[in-house]
Amino acid sequence: MIYRHLGKSGLQVSAFSLGSWVTFHTQSDVDAAVDMMAAAYDAGVNFFDNAEGYAGGKSEEVMGAAIKKLGWRRGSFLVSTKLYWGLHDGPNEKNTLNRKYLIEGINGSLKRLDLDYVDLLYCHRPDPTTPIEETVRAMHNIIEWGKALYWGTSEWEAGDILEALDIAERHHLHKPIVEQPVYNIFEQHRFGKEYDPVYKQHGYGSTTWSPLASGILTGKYKAGIPKDSRGALEGFEWLQDGLLNKERQAVVAGLEPIASDMGATLAQFSLAWCLQNEHVSSVITGASRVGQVHENMKALEFVDKFTPDVMAGIDKVIGEGVARLT
Repeated sequence: MIYRHLGKSGLQVSAFSLGSWVTFHTQSDVDAAVDMMAAAYDAGVNFFDNAEGYAGGKSEEVMGAAIKKLGWRRGSFLVSTKLYWGLHDGPNEKNTLNRKYLIEGINGSLKRLDLDYVDLLYCHRPDPTTPIEETVRAMHNIIEWGKALYWGTSEWEAGDILEALDIAERHHLHKPIVEQPVYNIFEQHRFGKEYDPVYKQHGYGSTTWSPLASGILTGKYKAGIPKDSRGALEGFEWLQDGLLNKERQAVVAGLEPIASDMGATLAQFSLAWCLQNEHVSSVITGASRVGQVHENMKALEFVDKFTPDVMAGIDKVIGEGVARLT
């Protein structure tokens, strides 16, 4: 396993991590989660990602029960969760980052995870209705109380991240250190030029999600939506337009020979591609069975095979695809 520092912090995270979105509770029970987490841990994964909003809190419960069964030494692994969406419909219980919600939210997450603290707590989306200073101060307090050790943002605009950093700097509060953005061959906008000050000047880290673009970068959607796939799950029908998009499928077809020449599956190739970005601290992988965990971890074998010529070939395929998409 490769380990990278989480931004400018001293915390080291495995280059590939395991996330629970879609899978835990929805596709995998506690026993399956135990098997997948054990396989990842044995491969060197030390970072496991979750969120209050995943499966309405059930994902946290599954992960917490799995951790208890596994009996790992607490210092040997990292757990993150995220707050914003909420579990109830009250005005202060959903789609907010106000102080009341964040403090009640972390207490609920810790109870479901059956942990004394999480290593990393994210603000799962920005909240334009709550002053950023209120959010920063609440996150600072949560860290001071030992309920989280670090905090970060997810899918925040660069300007909002910079404002949070400035507020924390001026008031001597704990700064956010990491963004959790979508990042894959099709979606690279969260590393655009406007984010240069975030990553280059402030040394922000990133734990990226959807490296396979919900599965299209595995190549398994070329002939439609398999019945046992994520795209066929009830409640995830919104993924289907992207999975069946002809222009994206054409890019996938163009990438397949490049991956094949490298000796990698398309999924392994796409995962390893994400790690070419020096600002990526960890790529969050997903799996619904142990075999997928093993296959994903093999992507480490290809991280060093992305020569300048290979990267130029990939950019050419992507560029042609972008031209078709526009």
